[in-house]
Amino acid sequence: MSASSASPVGRIGRVARHGAIRPGRLGEVLIEIRGGIEAFLAEDVDGGAIGEDEEIVVVEQTAPRTVLVARLYDRPDAVTEETP
Repeated sequence: MSASSASPVGRIGRVARHGAIRPGRLGEVLIEIRGGIEAFLAEDVDGGAIGEDEEIVVVEQTAPRTVLVARLYDRPDAVTEETP
């Protein structure tokens, strides 16, 4: 695989400070790839929100500069449903 064809899928990155991901809107993530850090447009794989500076993992590439991402770690303040 040449350096120019490296896939972002499976790589860990971070949501850009000015690029928070919101439901129905693309955000921006920074991913270390091809010997540098590159910016990609991103959407949450679950359709939710991911805030700025949160760590993400790329799960799918949907276009040359657009990816689907998931939050790498659950937020401690996230609401979870539990059955009694």
